[in-house]
Amino acid sequence: MAYKRVLLKLSGEQLAGKFESGIDAELATWLAREIAQVVDGGTQVVIMVGGGNYARGAQLAGHGIGRVTADNIGMLATMMNALALADVFNSVGVKARALTNIKADQVADQFTHRRAINDLGKGRVVIVAGGIGRPYLTTDTAAVSLALELDCEVVLKATKVDGVYDKDPAKFKDAIKLEHMSFDEAVSNGAIAVMDKAALGLAMEHGLQIVVFNALSEQNILNVAAGDAIGTKIS
Repeated sequence: MAYKRVLLKLSGEQLAGKFESGIDAELATWLAREIAQVVDGGTQVVIMVGGGNYARGAQLAGHGIGRVTADNIGMLATMMNALALADVFNSVGVKARALTNIKADQVADQFTHRRAINDLGKGRVVIVAGGIGRPYLTTDTAAVSLALELDCEVVLKATKVDGVYDKDPAKFKDAIKLEHMSFDEAVSNGAIAVMDKAALGLAMEHGLQIVVFNALSEQNILNVAAGDAIGTKIS
């Protein structure tokens, strides 16, 4: 494997699978088996989950709901995804543990650096909920921060498309996929919306590469962890 430790960022929308909301357990089972191949190959896997399949803070804010409360609700939504994913992973023999950056002792263990490193060393997939535990920061930014904290070599940003395009491929048939782009370009180009600018800026500052790819294509997670040229590399 090209990487010894990777962070996979999954959105809530992806976890909804064939449903409009909630989590698709069949898709989660498929993901578990795809990620098992990566772990079996010797790569440690950290997963940061979003919560948009249940609640998205930025959309909830307003009409009497404060932004801080809305973001807290969004972070709670990520916890539901992490708990479900961990159960599904363990049910098919993929050792996993859900950790949370929000204090919720009755349902999940608190994230600590020491606990996460210990779990990774035992061959577990570490699934982190609660974003960064503070409002006004997206799970994309939390993913980059977590990857830096846990010495991950790359952030694998899962999307619905197979990489970054020069314009929206859903709207423009002549959109061109970019194999590689610089952080400067990703941050300055307003048309690039695969990750928020705070996340990209943090990764740029610390030289942490990001690969944007379609995680829902068979063996793509395995292949990108092996260093194959899949998706778009931002570095």
